[in-house]
Amino acid sequence: MPGPHTRNKAGTARRSPSWRRRSRGVLAGALLLSATGLGAAPAAPAPAADDTTVTTRYGQVRGTAGERADEYLGIPYAAPPVGGLRWKPPAAPARWTGVRDATAPGNPCMQTGSSTPWGDLAGPGTPGEDCLYLNVHTPAERSLRDRPVMVWIHGGGFTIGSGTFYDGGELAARGDVVVVTLNYRLGAFGYLAHPGLAGESADGVSGNYGLLDQQAALRWVRQNIGAFGGDARNVTVFGESAGGGSVCQHLVSPRATGLFDRAIAQSGCGFPLPTQESQQRNGVSWAGSLGCADIACLRGRPAAELLAASTSPSARWVPNVDGRVVPLQIADALESGRFHRVPVLQGTTADEGRLTVATTYDLAGRPLTAAGYPVAVRALYGDRADAILARYPLSAHGSPAEALGAILTDAQFACLQSRSARLMAGHTLSYQYEFADRGAMDHLGLPVSFPLGAPHGSEIRYVFGGVSGTPAQNALAARMLGYWTAFARTGVPYAADAPHWNRYPKVQVLAPGAITSSTTFPQDHRCDLWLPGETAAARR
Repeated sequence: MPGPHTRNKAGTARRSPSWRRRSRGVLAGALLLSATGLGAAPAAPAPAADDTTVTTRYGQVRGTAGERADEYLGIPYAAPPVGGLRWKPPAAPARWTGVRDATAPGNPCMQTGSSTPWGDLAGPGTPGEDCLYLNVHTPAERSLRDRPVMVWIHGGGFTIGSGTFYDGGELAARGDVVVVTLNYRLGAFGYLAHPGLAGESADGVSGNYGLLDQQAALRWVRQNIGAFGGDARNVTVFGESAGGGSVCQHLVSPRATGLFDRAIAQSGCGFPLPTQESQQRNGVSWAGSLGCADIACLRGRPAAELLAASTSPSARWVPNVDGRVVPLQIADALESGRFHRVPVLQGTTADEGRLTVATTYDLAGRPLTAAGYPVAVRALYGDRADAILARYPLSAHGSPAEALGAILTDAQFACLQSRSARLMAGHTLSYQYEFADRGAMDHLGLPVSFPLGAPHGSEIRYVFGGVSGTPAQNALAARMLGYWTAFARTGVPYAADAPHWNRYPKVQVLAPGAITSSTTFPQDHRCDLWLPGETAAARR
């Protein structure tokens, strides 16, 4: 889902990168040539003293130096998934000679234009199939130690977004970490399941290509991030919404074994997924709408035609439980302990659902009325509506929009994430938060008839260091950036001059001027209604 646009370019004055990073890159290049039998190839010229040239195992890249952070954009981590590689697991990128320019981002992945309060989530560039690129942001200051690495998976409902939309420079500089952002295949290009594709697979599965892209990027990080001054033995994967869901899918995926050491899931863990069988049936139906009975026909269609057809309201482009990449539903895997035992930090915003209500009603020119409130609830929940309306009466909320927003917050986000935190706590370090800055989006001045509060995606800029608000908001942002980067460094969220963060079942409530610890999160969000038995389980 949408998140705030945080690309805010660092200064352009060139600065000498870390001596450790340059020397490690040159040494890695020498070892690569020796190991691959390419010793006869012409040696690359030595980088200038103010250069940002780094040697990866696929070739050299030169980025842009900034006053506070250096950036390397548009680095290929996999081969372009075009032609015969459309709907195939990602393949290794081709090696290149010379120094590759890494001062401009690669293409975002195929998607339609996305109008959001923060702009077009595709970011710069033209969406295309040749899109498997990542970006690396490093502090400009030299370091004699390898830095923790934070790999960001963007949200966008698995259909829109890009890694380049999020500028990791401020997070890298202030948190003293290396930040990686990445693109992955979206929509039909990333999540089409079809029996014909399963027949091509050695495992007999299909549809999780976007997740496999993310794992390929994590594999690239393990293999190459040391050349950028990052610690390949200390990698945190983090993401929001679809990105947070992806993080939890990697937590239960056997194919992600050894690819990361910590995980942060923002507003996304615990979403139920469709089965492989149902997604393959949907894939056959979708292919038929294009007049295609087999995969060869689909691969022969132009990408633009596939994209246009993929916007059908009946299409659902999400990961599926295929028994291999995602072996079980997330909750089932967590309950049985079948997940990677790394420390996990996860949470939600206090008003997740209000942005959905705003875009569906106010921003569409038809504010939700008191008379329309029960109609909306019945349309969403059918015969459960009376019980839900009894627990969310209009009298308990400031407006119909706020009442519906509370329902969506609790049903779709808060309770699922709370259950995930509880299930993980039985096996590993588990930390939960609630972001509660009720003025987090006031700076956008959106024309809505009710307060947006702390809605979906509003915490992202606090993590990335993009807040310029009230003194209390700025202090909260500094503490959140500190919590997140300390967790990446040690597996424990702590920050200078910030309250202690206890493990689950306590929930850290992140509000301006008052970070507190709550023990009543499941009750506050009526989780007994949405997940029967969850409130009692949380008390145990």
